[in-house]
Amino acid sequence: MSRNRIGGKDPKYPGDAKKAHVEGRVVLKATISETGSVEDLCVIQGPTLLQHAAFDAVRKWTYKPFVLNGQPREVKTQMNIDFTPQ
Repeated sequence: MSRNRIGGKDPKYPGDAKKAHVEGRVVLKATISETGSVEDLCVIQGPTLLQHAAFDAVRKWTYKPFVLNGQPREVKTQMNIDFTPQ
């Protein structure tokens, strides 16, 4: 689904996580609605200091709707958000 993202900003690396040298992957699951909005978003796993930043960013993302047989469809998906120091 990542290539179908059409809106929303990438998560910002939290300052407290950087100071603590915390990095890693936050795994979220969500439903992409027929209109392309993110719904039913929840965190599956990941460093606690990074979860909030990932959740807040992803809930604002929008997607090109998934189309099946000419009709937009709801899609359940998993998202992996990687945080690494720059």
